[in-house]
Amino acid sequence: MLVTSSPIRVCSTASTRIREVDFTNLGFGKIFSDHMFVAEYNGTHWTNMRIMPYGKLMMSPAMSALHYGQAIFEGLKAFKNESGEIFVFRPERNAQRLNESAERMCMPGVPKDMFMDAITELVRLDREWIPSSEGESLYIRPVLFATDEYVGVRPSETYMLFIFTSPVARYYSGELKVKIENNYTRASKGGTGHAKAAGNYAASLWPTKKAQEEGYHQVLWTDGHSHEYFEESGTMNVIFKAGNIVMTPTVSDSILDGVTRDSVLTIARDWGYEVQERKVSVKEITDLLKEGKLDEAFGAGTAATVAPIRTIGYLGVNYDLRPSEQWEFAPKVRKELDLLKHGLVPDIHGWNHRIE
Repeated sequence: MLVTSSPIRVCSTASTRIREVDFTNLGFGKIFSDHMFVAEYNGTHWTNMRIMPYGKLMMSPAMSALHYGQAIFEGLKAFKNESGEIFVFRPERNAQRLNESAERMCMPGVPKDMFMDAITELVRLDREWIPSSEGESLYIRPVLFATDEYVGVRPSETYMLFIFTSPVARYYSGELKVKIENNYTRASKGGTGHAKAAGNYAASLWPTKKAQEEGYHQVLWTDGHSHEYFEESGTMNVIFKAGNIVMTPTVSDSILDGVTRDSVLTIARDWGYEVQERKVSVKEITDLLKEGKLDEAFGAGTAATVAPIRTIGYLGVNYDLRPSEQWEFAPKVRKELDLLKHGLVPDIHGWNHRIE
């Protein structure tokens, strides 16, 4: 994909909003930093790359993304340690996945160097917005969407990429209660489930709302054909542990290839666990729950990080695991990831991107 040779233009805000922020009550995704990166694709080139004050975008009512759903996004995080060092965790992997999503959605790719330069300059400019308390980070949200003013079903010719950031606390603050979904489907074979496409999340909202009305935090999605095999959860991949085995559904065209998932599995292999990426059936897990042999179940995602699942509901029956304080693996791997993301343990896999 071609990019114009012009550098990123920076127009800093005249007045920071940071003094208006209560950093003791961040929540998730409600507070936004001073600046955002914007670039435009004109049909052949990425052009007009700039960083500007965070603000609203102007759009046409006929903008293609609103009608035909060509919109994808990513999520990654920046961290700051007590020494003031700043790291972005695995941005190259997010750049790769953004382009895989773009290909499936018939959209132009974003050159990795452009992606990395944009995030580096944006995080550097808004470095004071990075919180440093335990569990906090600067969430980074790249979004790519179609901008043609055209009402007709075809791929857009023009696109916009913007990246904004948000200081956040943990997405989930405690143990989760989840429901195995055996009716609705998030994604099907041959669809767009492996792409981080906006429409995938829209499809999940109604079943999740129904589960929450029943007292659950999230659903565990099963395959769209038989509902016999696990896929992922609403905001994260799902991982189970029994004995020395760490198991998770194999990535497919209906399961997102999560960056945190890959990181957890890599560390598990480093530590000598037997990692199994395979079909994981509902029957297998419910049998382990009934026998008291499922040691741990947790979600893994950029927003959720490592989120312990305490209760799994299926066909009207709730199965409880031991309190997560008694677990062996998930708390340990979450701590390891936290230390790694803050540059406090050796980065043997080269995952951290340091912002000078």
